[in-house]
Amino acid sequence: MAFGAKDERESAETEREAKLVPAVNAETVIALLAGAAVFALFATQMGVAFTFKTMMATAHDLILNTVLFLMGVMIIAGAFTAFIAEFGIVAIANRALAPLMRPLFGLPGATSVGVVATYLSDNPAIMPLGTDRGFLKYFRQWQVATLVNLGTVFGMGLIVTTFMLAQSVGDLSLGRAVLIGNVGALLGGIVSVRAMGFFGKRKYGRDAMAMPFVDEGYNPLKVREVRPGNRAQRTLQSLLDGGAGGVKMGLDIMPGVVIICTLVMMLSYGAPEGGYTGEAYEGIAFFPWLGGQFSFIIEPLFGFADPRAIAFPVTSWASVGAALGMIPQFLETGIIGAKEVAVLTAIGICNAGFLSTHVGMMDGLRERELTTVAIGTHFIGGMSAGVFAHFLFLLLG
Repeated sequence: MAFGAKDERESAETEREAKLVPAVNAETVIALLAGAAVFALFATQMGVAFTFKTMMATAHDLILNTVLFLMGVMIIAGAFTAFIAEFGIVAIANRALAPLMRPLFGLPGATSVGVVATYLSDNPAIMPLGTDRGFLKYFRQWQVATLVNLGTVFGMGLIVTTFMLAQSVGDLSLGRAVLIGNVGALLGGIVSVRAMGFFGKRKYGRDAMAMPFVDEGYNPLKVREVRPGNRAQRTLQSLLDGGAGGVKMGLDIMPGVVIICTLVMMLSYGAPEGGYTGEAYEGIAFFPWLGGQFSFIIEPLFGFADPRAIAFPVTSWASVGAALGMIPQFLETGIIGAKEVAVLTAIGICNAGFLSTHVGMMDGLRERELTTVAIGTHFIGGMSAGVFAHFLFLLLG
């Protein structure tokens, strides 16, 4: 099924599902009270002026330094994926890596391209797989719904790994812990993607193809479409077409990233030294507080010797880059050791700031209805990654 046809179908379904309700009803009152409560939560701690100033400053910074960066990632990734699809390289990856990807994730071998792209960069690098016809022909529809979780499993992997290894220079135990953390992230990712696949099958069924063969008039697994022109022209056009798709996806994810990430960041960070100033990324530190309330569960599962280490996984839900900033001080003050490094590496890679990107990425794949399911299943996968890393370290250490 062509991607445009899917958009038209979902638009028509949305119109059919629309219904009329009273102008004011119970949900109006609930929404008003909930909105007032959330605003009061921030205003009573930060003040009204600083709340609005920080909100706008954070949104502005996210657009400049996060959304545009992610758009750049998607433009490059889109150009790359369109190029390798144009010249049949995806078919090689699909055949060579299917024996690995199918048993682990239940996905076609072509997804290995997205795994590599996200590990080397960030979560949204998986997005071109969900829109490029050269990739979609290998997927069933339920498998497309798992791509956001799969991309987040490996997103920021190289950055987290190299950062952790840089902290472990001269300490072989910490270096081994980082490798164990990568294995833990892989195992947690299997949990996340398999769980998401279960819900995808419930929505689309097991056999529905993302691009049904009947619509094409031929079997796209045996032949491939190519652009007109000579090889040089096809190369240039595939790169430009893929890059243009990246621009569109960057715009598609912008509302979700800015709105959700602004809220998450203000719930994750606290006041700077000296008090609130209204700068970006100030907040009320609600997530670290919440993690502390559940430390009696989290500490045995993850093996944290110091409850302050909980701040890393909680912060990594919003931004693993911000969470990494805690590691040097944690190591220096003895809050974490080798075991905790393994656990935090696994959680950092597998979580990869999923609360900040999942909404926009699911919206970009036109899977908005499954957004909460994707977030829930990936939360379970990320926590599983930490548990796996903990017990692997105990077994191998």
